[in-house]
Formats: sequence, structure tokens, C-alpha cells
Amino acid sequence: MSAFDIYCELDGALDGSVSCDERMSRHATFHIGGPASLFIECASMADLTLVMSVLEKHSMPWSIIGKGSNLLISDAGCRSAIITLGKEFKKSAFVDTTLVAGAGIALSSIVQEAFKLGYSGFEFAVGIPGTLGGALFMNAGTRTEWVGSVVEAITLYSPEEGLVRRRGEEIPWSYRKSGIMRGEIILEAELSMKPGDIGSIRAKMEASLSRRKKSQPLSFPSAGSVFKNPPDESAGKLIESVGLKGYRCGGAQISEMHANFIVNTGNAKAQDVVDLIVLARNRVKEVYGIELQPEVQFLGF
Repeated sequence: MSAFDIYCELDGALDGSVSCDERMSRHATFHIGGPASLFIECASMADLTLVMSVLEKHSMPWSIIGKGSNLLISDAGCRSAIITLGKEFKKSAFVDTTLVAGAGIALSSIVQEAFKLGYSGFEFAVGIPGTLGGALFMNAGTRTEWVGSVVEAITLYSPEEGLVRRRGEEIPWSYRKSGIMRGEIILEAELSMKPGDIGSIRAKMEASLSRRKKSQPLSFPSAGSVFKNPPDESAGKLIESVGLKGYRCGGAQISEMHANFIVNTGNAKAQDVVDLIVLARNRVKEVYGIELQPEVQFLGF
């Protein structure tokens, strides 16, 4: 069964959409990536159930993405189906001090909604790109605060088990890791908020945004931090100290502003980025004996 045959089976049967040979550079903040065999937006739970059934029936491999903000996609693209969550998964509502939010909602929308209503507990996420689902999967945050710490529960879809609800304390949160398996799709989360002072919330958010603007190359396409920070170390400072800050490979560059960012200067290929990642890892390992671990996710390699 070819991707086109699966496309024909799904086309017109979804509230969302399906396309063949979708250029993935359109769906990643790096603006890098070749075509996916299938690109499917599931606008509803009914869509997702149908799509997973059809893909399983035809043994088509799949991956799920949000806004592609922590992703490097191969120049050759993905010989698989790429799924993203649409309309039904972009809703949110407060129930007392709990925010119930779909995994497809932008993290920035949650931050702003909490701020407008005077709720504290999510200020640390201001300026972090991507969707709630992606943030949960990688336990996004800062060195001292992360999204897992405010999770009351998560609803997942597993092709084997169907819908599964897990309490926050059941999930093995750790630095840039949630323990959620790749075969599980995050659908919704219940996030614990607390009433706060709007002035204090605003001040914390503004301070965080100011730090990001001063230290991160936000004017260039990137995938955010490339490496996890080793214990008691800064990946960016380690890379800078071995002389790689500003180093270029093709259209990719280790940022002159922050060495733990690789930026697309205009025509970067995925291989350019991979070459810089390998170079930085090898150089830091050679000088310091520290093996940097990638934070960015790889798709299609």
C-alpha cells in the first residue's frame, strides 16, 4: 500500500486534512526539511482514531509533531506519516484553579491566558515556542522551573490501549525528559495554577523575556537549545570555550550570541546542522571529557 493509496482512503474522510509529499521545512522553526510521504492534521478525536487505524492497517510508520520548534528534519524528508493536532486539540478552559488545555495549543497562548486571569505558576514558560504537547513531551522549562512541575494529569492516546489518563506524580519527570513514550500521543493536560498578583506576574514575565532577547538569537531560524546542559555546566559556555562560537558550516552557524544555538543563516541544510552538532560534541569531549547530549529531536535520519 503506497502513501498515495492511504491518502485516497483518508481524503474527504477527515475534519482535518491530508496531503502527500508535504515540504517539512514549512512546519519546522529551523525552516529545514524535505518532504513527508504523508502530512495529516487531525482536527478531532474521530480523525485521530481513524488515522491511527488506517496507518496501522497498512503498516505505515508515523511521528507526531507540534510547531516543529525543537526539531531537525532530514534533507531527504520522512518516508512516513507526520501527524499534527488541529482544532479540537487547541482549546483550553479554567476549572477553578486548574487549566485544562489541549496538546495542540501554543504554549504562548496558555501563558497569556493565565496572565490575563491573574493566575501564577506558568510565567517561566513565557517566550518558549511550540505547543503544550511538545513542551510536555520534553518537559520544557528553565534550569529551575519546568512544565512537569505544574501537571495534575495528562490524557494520552495509545494505539494499543486507547485513551489513558495519568496523574502528574505518576510520570517520571526529569531534566528535559518526561518518560512519555514515543508511541503515545499527548492529547490534553490539566495544569495547576494559583491566584497571584498581576503586577508580580507581569514583572516576572517581562524579566524572562528580556533575558531571552538579550541572550538568544531570536532573529534567525533555529530549533532552540541544541544540547542539554550537563550537571553544573553550561553547554553554551563549553562550546564557546573551545572556540566554536560563530563557526559556520554551509548555511548553518553556531550562533555568535549564544553558542548552544545553531541558526539557519538563510540556506542551511540539515547536514550542515548535523556537521556542527558532531563538531561541537567532539571538541567538547576532547577538551573537557564531557559528552554533550542533544536536546533537539531528529526526524527522518
